[in-house]
Amino acid sequence: MPPKKTAAGKTGGKAKPSAYNEFMKVQLAKLKAEQEKSGKKADHKTNFKTVAQMWAKAPENPKNKK
Repeated sequence: MPPKKTAAGKTGGKAKPSAYNEFMKVQLAKLKAEQEKSGKKADHKTNFKTVAQMWAKAPENPKNKK
């Protein structure tokens, strides 16, 4: 039996997270844990910017692989 289609005509199911999504998830959690441990409090927007800048230089980033 073929997969059922949604109202938009696409088959259901979640897409696999990209390398960027995985990196952001892990690194945001690490940064938040470090801040809580040291007693610092930074907002999510600032943390997101910091981790996004880290992504630009990260070895996990496909653009940085040679």
